[in-house]
Amino acid sequence: INFIPVEFSLDGKSLYVITDRDSDFLYLAKLDLQTKTLETVYQTDWDVAFASLSKHGKYLVVGVNEDSQTRVQVFDAQSMEPIELPTVPQASITSFRISNDEQHATFYASSAKMPGDLFYLKLDGGKPQKLTTSLNSEIDPQHLVEGQVKRFESFDGLEIPGILYLPKTAAEERKVPALVWVHGGPGGQSTIGYGALIQFLVNHGYAIYAINNRGSSGYGKSFESLDNRNHGKKDLMDCVTSKKMLAATGRIEAEQIGIIGGSYGGYMTLAALTFQPEAFALGIDIFGISNWHRTVQNIPPWWEAQRKALENEMGDFDDEDYFKSISPLFHSKNIIRPLMVLQGANDPRVLQVESDEIVAAVKANHVPVEYLVFPDEGHGFRKKANQQEAYTAILSFCDKHLRNVKQTD
Repeated sequence: INFIPVEFSLDGKSLYVITDRDSDFLYLAKLDLQTKTLETVYQTDWDVAFASLSKHGKYLVVGVNEDSQTRVQVFDAQSMEPIELPTVPQASITSFRISNDEQHATFYASSAKMPGDLFYLKLDGGKPQKLTTSLNSEIDPQHLVEGQVKRFESFDGLEIPGILYLPKTAAEERKVPALVWVHGGPGGQSTIGYGALIQFLVNHGYAIYAINNRGSSGYGKSFESLDNRNHGKKDLMDCVTSKKMLAATGRIEAEQIGIIGGSYGGYMTLAALTFQPEAFALGIDIFGISNWHRTVQNIPPWWEAQRKALENEMGDFDDEDYFKSISPLFHSKNIIRPLMVLQGANDPRVLQVESDEIVAAVKANHVPVEYLVFPDEGHGFRKKANQQEAYTAILSFCDKHLRNVKQTD
């Protein structure tokens, strides 16, 4: 059970908390500090992501992770009547702050066409005013693509959500190649918003399906637990099954679908090429785990709390046989599709040796493999020059091995 403290009530007698006690989703509650009783304040069939009270207690702000997008609702804190406010279309709202006089608000909004900008709003009938422009001035927002939530029925009937980005040129008479994008984690979530690499690839004619396979957060703790001690198996089959939905759009070439992911998503990419070797046309592994036993044994001591949580989800860290059974490195002879690997040399979570060894193993299979190591990066590529080099290399790899490639399943 999660208990996330938010803030104290104005009279100091209660503590607002976000919790999932007796619920599949996180909700906002108020804990009486004397009686220890818990009173539900706001609950819905999505996770409450954040909440706050205005300075004098007039307004209660609640942010909800609703179907891969953050929605904000403002309430009269006493009556819990919703306050109707104008919104920014197709945007996720975060950091909603109300001024001390409770007459003004600021917030950040982000969308597929807007990386994240600051807005001002007068609460009494005002319209949101955009104060910043974070998108590069050389990029025309009209050239960017909005993500659309797309669900499909997986191999066992479970409904799986995801976000589909289709190039503007995609049509039945002009089908495009695609990549299944797997988020990090385990337990992460792909959300609607601006993704530089996603927009770059879509702008060059590749559809992207950012899947939220079983085990993803944001859809209830029951859904999030479905991959526990089952990694690289049913969650992987969700990714494989998504190909049928993509082909059924009529605008994606069924034989030109690859898989891409970073961190845990990188592991899923390697797992796909290893355990379902003919499912995808290629794989792009961005600092992914290839040897789980080594990875869990090298978790640093200052991550002890996360270590315990991960062991509860992944399995007994001393069970070497199990971790080898789900580790692509020990089954690398199965890999027959082209592979690209990108790695930061200073990554403390996924050590460079994870990538070094899988690359060497795939080369021994005489399979096309490209390897890019950034000596000045860690777990994620932060420097603009490195991002440009990585993204350009990924596009080139896809152009070479995915576009116009025919395969036999």
